[in-house]
Amino acid sequence: MNITLAKFQLRAIQDLINGMTSDKREVVLKSCTGSGKTIILAHFMDTYFKSFDKKVFVWLTPGKGGLEEQSKAKMDRYIHGSSTKLLSDVMTSGFEENDACFINWEKLTKKGNNALKDGERANFLEHIDKALDNGLSFIIIVDESHQNDTIKADDIIECFQTDKIIRCSATPKNYKNAFMVDISEEDVIAEGLIKKVLIINENFEHDISVDDQVTYLIEKAIAKQQEINSEFLRQKIDINPLIIVQLPNSSNALLERVESYFDSKGISYENNQLAVWLADKKENLEEIEEPNAIPVAVIIKQAIATGWDCPRAQILVKLRDNMSETFEIQTIGRIRRMPEAKHYENGLLDSCYLYTLDEKFTEGVRLGLGKGALDAAKLFLKPEHRKFTIISEYKTDIPFPRDAKLALRVIYKYFEKTYHIDDKVTENKKRLEAHKYFFKEDIVDSTKSGTIATLVKESFDNLYEINIHETLNTHKHGKEYHHCVAEIGLKISLDYSTINTLLRRLFLKDLKSTEKILELGVRDLYAFVINNIQKLKDDIVAAMASEMEGYGLPAKNITEKPVPFPQQLLFTYDGSSKSQIEMNRNVYKGYLSSAEVRSASEKLFEKYCEKSNAIKWFYKNGDKGIEYFSIVYEDNFGKQKSFYPDYIVGTKDGVWVVETKGGFTKSGQSEDIDQYTPKKFSVLKKYLIKYNLKGGIIRQDKQSQELCICTDNYNDDIKSKDWRLLSEVL
Repeated sequence: MNITLAKFQLRAIQDLINGMTSDKREVVLKSCTGSGKTIILAHFMDTYFKSFDKKVFVWLTPGKGGLEEQSKAKMDRYIHGSSTKLLSDVMTSGFEENDACFINWEKLTKKGNNALKDGERANFLEHIDKALDNGLSFIIIVDESHQNDTIKADDIIECFQTDKIIRCSATPKNYKNAFMVDISEEDVIAEGLIKKVLIINENFEHDISVDDQVTYLIEKAIAKQQEINSEFLRQKIDINPLIIVQLPNSSNALLERVESYFDSKGISYENNQLAVWLADKKENLEEIEEPNAIPVAVIIKQAIATGWDCPRAQILVKLRDNMSETFEIQTIGRIRRMPEAKHYENGLLDSCYLYTLDEKFTEGVRLGLGKGALDAAKLFLKPEHRKFTIISEYKTDIPFPRDAKLALRVIYKYFEKTYHIDDKVTENKKRLEAHKYFFKEDIVDSTKSGTIATLVKESFDNLYEINIHETLNTHKHGKEYHHCVAEIGLKISLDYSTINTLLRRLFLKDLKSTEKILELGVRDLYAFVINNIQKLKDDIVAAMASEMEGYGLPAKNITEKPVPFPQQLLFTYDGSSKSQIEMNRNVYKGYLSSAEVRSASEKLFEKYCEKSNAIKWFYKNGDKGIEYFSIVYEDNFGKQKSFYPDYIVGTKDGVWVVETKGGFTKSGQSEDIDQYTPKKFSVLKKYLIKYNLKGGIIRQDKQSQELCICTDNYNDDIKSKDWRLLSEVL
């Protein structure tokens, strides 16, 4: 099964590979529930096997069983031809090169667990010893590592004599000496895999008096379930949203009250609409994970089984206290997945909901999820802005992979522009050498030599650089070449075979191509790629994002239509912020200064809008979805992208469209991490000219503590005349 990996997943694979070559023994993968951790690790193992010999991965899972089989099944599904094993397979055939072995570690350690009797345990250890004697080396993956942090689990790990352990968790404990691979929730949300926001106690009054919290909270949850269900039906989406009700461990009386209240609302075990998952009571659980399953609610006590995946779960009622932060966040994870791994661009469907009267719990969730847990309110557009529209552009192409032929031309064009190469390949070699490209038949590593008296930066700068030459070995360095090629591909979302073909067409002697930079033999190509991996990566990434004549122009296959401001907005804000001032110039009534999620530049700009006499109103645009204003362009490799400018602003002399970016430090260094900013500026400027509007890019100059705007020519130097004080322009 082919699956298109999200950018953050490709980045995580590359980070894991970097972790394997670091000097740290432990690599920690922190990823929230719903980020596709198993898919990331499966592709990482596949990539690693291609680059290194004599390796075996052992993936340890916790729990009473099942998670190891789920993980193995996913790898079998996504990685064609992978060699996967369970514990029973290892006991039969031992460990072999390129094996990915999925083992429930509790089957190896727990007393009374008959998976391995004493003799079998000895036999298992013999399989490990035999593998080590055969020159194999083990890499351990510890899944849900917060549950595996025990002496017994460590004893098992030590048997494998590994020098690399990858620990995975949504809530890893402090590993001070580990190589961290941290997948941000913002990236997972942006790809549509998890819900945009968790809403805690939506529209609760500030002072609540309730006779019965069960009645109060479950009534809210049922009403929300019916509201969501109606919206799914209206959109002809066959999904039945699920309520999870979590009880305290000790109270059977509370279970009866919950069951009784659901029954009074027509939700019962008899009509299959109520399910229960307790240690001694299980009903209506069969196929409960299916999108259109009958149960509308499930009652649980302890944490649901590790790895349980029910993407239709959207509402959590929590009637429990004395819960650890880790456990809370894991439970919240169960309602965060998007049922179809995409956003519906609908505030109701793209949110998950928590109902609880437990203040400690909500605070714990806020701490654990950071900006992922926000207060929310429904805001309405002010009447005077209801007739406003702006022309928005939409992609009409169905998603397609990158255009390999265009990518080849763009990379060649970038080298032509940057290094002045032409069709004289012998001259091209000299030009690249002059720009620090390295040409040797050997593989060359560099190190430093010299004497240091004091541990200061200047002492290290004065060390001699030493180059260590190693004769190229096609078998050994062939693996390293594949590793380097895969690394470049991961950077620009191209698969291994495509990027390998591109490099061969650009640099290999025996392959005909009109875009030929060098004519290297196979051995020389290996050495060239390995010795210049960092420069090649930087240049190819820059080729994709840079401004070039004739490349990356606005796409022709676009739809244009006027869009109004949405009539209502699910407004998220930080209710704990000291500043809760209503911003009267925003187009929505009730828009607060504590609006989240906002970057520092966005917060500064909103304050500026509220104070400036020139500005009559401002609107914060969304960052995804057909109801928001977007401009379409292409990157240099032919991939259509939608650009959502941050703000639309009404002034006394017309409408402005502006994008905010990271600022400049006091010394003038850029803090903008978006490589596409020049391209976005270019496409924004063309749009503004086309529709006779004004606008630009806004960034903060930290030396003057002022916001500055660029409207005519984009420049990454704040000292240039292209940047003017915003107060002088708008």
